[in-house]
Amino acid sequence: MPGMTLYDKLVASHEVARIDDEHVLLYVDLHIMNEYTSPQAFSGLAARGRPVLRPGQQMAVVDHIIPTHPVPAALRVIADDASSRQALNLKRNCDAARIALFDTTDPLQGIEHVIAPEHGMILPGMVVLCGDSHTTTYGALGALGFGIGTSEVEHILATQTLVYRVARNMRIRVDGVLPAGVSAKDLVIYIVHRIGAQGARGHAVEFCGEAIAALSAEARMTLCNMTVEAGARAALIAPDAVTDAYVAAHAPQLHGEALRQAREYWATLRTDGDAGFDIEHAFDAAGIAPFVTWGTSPDQAVPVDGRVPDPQAEPDTLARLALEKAMDYIGLAAGAPIAGVPIDRVFIGSCTNGRIEDLRVVAGLARGRKVAAGVRAMVVPGSGAVRAQAEAEGLAAQLIEAGFEWRQPGCSMCLAMNDDVLRPGERCASTTNRNFEGRQGRAGRTHLMSPAMAAAAALAGRIVDVREWGDTK
Repeated sequence: MPGMTLYDKLVASHEVARIDDEHVLLYVDLHIMNEYTSPQAFSGLAARGRPVLRPGQQMAVVDHIIPTHPVPAALRVIADDASSRQALNLKRNCDAARIALFDTTDPLQGIEHVIAPEHGMILPGMVVLCGDSHTTTYGALGALGFGIGTSEVEHILATQTLVYRVARNMRIRVDGVLPAGVSAKDLVIYIVHRIGAQGARGHAVEFCGEAIAALSAEARMTLCNMTVEAGARAALIAPDAVTDAYVAAHAPQLHGEALRQAREYWATLRTDGDAGFDIEHAFDAAGIAPFVTWGTSPDQAVPVDGRVPDPQAEPDTLARLALEKAMDYIGLAAGAPIAGVPIDRVFIGSCTNGRIEDLRVVAGLARGRKVAAGVRAMVVPGSGAVRAQAEAEGLAAQLIEAGFEWRQPGCSMCLAMNDDVLRPGERCASTTNRNFEGRQGRAGRTHLMSPAMAAAAALAGRIVDVREWGDTK
């Protein structure tokens, strides 16, 4: 019998029943909800007279629609009527079902994919689902996480299971050492660029190699978070000493004998030596530069010293038309260098890059410098805990002194579901995960990049190569 991949082991350990050759009934250890994907699910349960089966294995948070104005957490108010109703509905449903909620004025409120790991809710070997595509983040800790739809939310609330189509296996090996000034964000944009926006479609991706092993737990979250932009259904990194240290530090419920037993189990969560993968890729970290998206898809990216591609060089007609459409929207010319492009706004935050490590990098670059005239730069921590830690470390004071706005936590300008939006035509250097048309505001133009690159763009007023600044750690 051939060996099993890490993904195969996680699915097998949670298989309640085999439905057919492609589908299983999958048990869910933790289900996370937000304000915009859960209302219909609760309504469906009520219409059928069914209760939430296991309230203790649910968690909810208000994050997508909440304003991030810099007022005390206790005074946060959602002024938009429709958004306010969404938040109130979530609270009413959670109260009725006895589900834990990080509500609008909770000092620990934040983005679901930042809150869950930092509060020790995510452990290696778990299956964690959420009505949000970037649930792949949890693969950084050796957990199987993926996004689901509203009808599936209802099914999980009622049964704590999901009818699940098993994915194929892909392995991406990254060896070598990432150069100075190059981060996990650059790495994942590079990978998405190389394999394409549909390159991992239908696959669970396992990352391995020297460069992956060298990443911190938070950097691994950035990598797994954005793997969905290549169409991946899941992203995984086998638990190791980095995982162990992070989980032990954030999961106080594990101690003594419980922690020892957990570590024994975590040690089994790795791909067998004779396991097979449907697709394998290998990359050398040493050759990767800071990457910037130029278009309207995360795979439309170039190194910072590169140029916007020429659509006429694309032989495929449909691909050429897509390039032309993206170029027209983003307002750049074929062959233009990406470095030097002026920017109007900078957004640093999101479930991709709103953690404390990200803010340390930004504050380090901002120290002794000022945001360029005419640029509005926002820093939005991923959670109340991250915000408090950044203030305790003096990072917030450094950012404010440099001219950055220091906001309350939330999804903010990652997507135009709150009042942090781009105006038509504004160009933004963003640490988020998607640069689709209108993603950050109608007719807004988004360039995805790392926190270091975004900070440098804010200070220079244009896209620049952060490696030239010298202080990129």
